[in-house]
Amino acid sequence: MEMRNTFSLLIYVKKNRINSNGEIPVYLRITLNGKIAEMSLNRKVLLAQWSVQSSSVIGKSKFAADFNRYLLSIQSGIYEHYKLLREREDHITPVMIKNSYFGIEEVKYYVIKIFQEHNEKFKQLVDKEYSYATYERYETCLKHTQEFIKHQYNKDDYPLAKVNHEFISNYEFYLKTKRNCAHNTAMKYLKNFKKIIRIAMIEGRLKNDPFANFKLKLEKVDRGFLSEEELQTLIDKDLRIERLQQVRDCFVFSCFTGLAYSDLKKLNKDSLSIGVDKNIWVQTNRTKTSTQCNIPLFPPAQEIINKYSDNPYCLEKNVLLPVLSNQKYNAYLKEIADLCGINRNLTTHLARHTFATTVTLNNDVPIESVSKMLGHSSLSMTRIYARLLDKRVSSDTQHLHNKYGRKIV
Repeated sequence: MEMRNTFSLLIYVKKNRINSNGEIPVYLRITLNGKIAEMSLNRKVLLAQWSVQSSSVIGKSKFAADFNRYLLSIQSGIYEHYKLLREREDHITPVMIKNSYFGIEEVKYYVIKIFQEHNEKFKQLVDKEYSYATYERYETCLKHTQEFIKHQYNKDDYPLAKVNHEFISNYEFYLKTKRNCAHNTAMKYLKNFKKIIRIAMIEGRLKNDPFANFKLKLEKVDRGFLSEEELQTLIDKDLRIERLQQVRDCFVFSCFTGLAYSDLKKLNKDSLSIGVDKNIWVQTNRTKTSTQCNIPLFPPAQEIINKYSDNPYCLEKNVLLPVLSNQKYNAYLKEIADLCGINRNLTTHLARHTFATTVTLNNDVPIESVSKMLGHSSLSMTRIYARLLDKRVSSDTQHLHNKYGRKIV
């Protein structure tokens, strides 16, 4: 049975607030289901002119007629907004009616609150649908968003309905200046934030898309890779310090398998199997995308696994390689690059690119096979990583020298 709403309006005066001219302010009270909202009508009358019984101005003067007509229009307008809200909302309050009449939109949703809600749900899907690294990126984006709102608006949160193109532009500027983010890094954070906005729109929390005329465009970046000579220099370098040896070996393993840091760290004996060619393959699901990738274990990678088969750390942790923390791993890679005279920023991304370009494509492995080994869902993703080197181009075009070798007379 539908609950009946008890709605009423009362116009009254506050006699205790009489001014020096003997005038008293006029107010309106909205009552709905026992709850009350009051509002000033910004009008005053003489106490002697007011009728408490009829809630109107006494007399037939033009002032009385205009004043009472105004009071009726207020009551009529309030009632119309009450009817509209009843049609649109499941639950309404006197304050909602009041705000609707004055055109004040009640703030229901806030940016940080819905971002936190998203991340809490996202965290429960880690290792089921998403990786922990992806969850961490959303947590970092949330932190940046909180700091931006505090910096830009001096508030702990911000109404979702007020997020517009200017908000997004200011956020981009903040990321690039105050956070010192590179263009592509800033775009990635904005992409994370855009997902929060998109979900809010789907759920009906936000009407207009603030990203409608905002382009999230990444700049093309030379991702870099090691040449065959640089890779061999790295392999041959006599590193006397054990920690540097281990990091170098793990990096080289990535160069010959294309595995990212997170995938490298979780490899164990169950990751190895005999492939269709009777050779050993690495079979693993990529941490980032959960996509399965199967990679033949080439001799340099096999030698590295053999080297650490009796390593105490590997035995204790039941892993194939002694992979250090990401922070130490990257720090030691910089040290190794200096010792080898390699003027490049050695990262796991660069190792992955080296596998795609130098180790595979440059040795006539078709891009379709490279894409499968990298665990990509499309060839377009692989083309970002892989470039055809001059050596490959020279080989592929050698027959043109013979064909067009005749002298032009």
